[in-house]
Amino acid sequence: MLLEGRCHCGNIHFALAWEPEPEKIPARACDCTFCRKHGGVWTGTPDGELDLRVRDATQLTRYTFGTHSAQFLVCQRCGVVPAVLCEIDGQWHAVVSVHALEDVGPERLQHVAASFGNEDKASRLARRQRNWIARVSYREGRAAARITSPAPGGSTRTRRPAPCPPTPASHAG
Repeated sequence: MLLEGRCHCGNIHFALAWEPEPEKIPARACDCTFCRKHGGVWTGTPDGELDLRVRDATQLTRYTFGTHSAQFLVCQRCGVVPAVLCEIDGQWHAVVSVHALEDVGPERLQHVAASFGNEDKASRLARRQRNWIARVSYREGRAAARITSPAPGGSTRTRRPAPCPPTPASHAG
């Protein structure tokens, strides 16, 4: 199954290859302050493959807070957060917003509440490594270099997303 999604203006676009096709797409509603304020409901599969494209990187904000272990990709133009990235042991992992999916009706989603507030950073990273999309490619611009997390034993990435700047303490959550 191929799921496509994007922010409202189309600056951030993704395609998620998901095999085998699930009967229902898991939709995890996180209860952290950021996700509650943005209606964050995320999905992904560790066996999936995500192609993430950003047309205009100058219109992209990578927001972090709390443990600073995840980058929420926020489109500056329309304000939508279609994906989250996390680097673990040199490999990118990701989840995508079910609200950004195109042509997926609500009947296809299996909503579940998710609470990760009691996790320490090591537990959080281990959970993401087990459950998030492990094969992630990221491209900026029309002819930008491709950024790819290899499959285990594969080749290395050709380019990396810019690191997140430190978040002011007043925004830590």
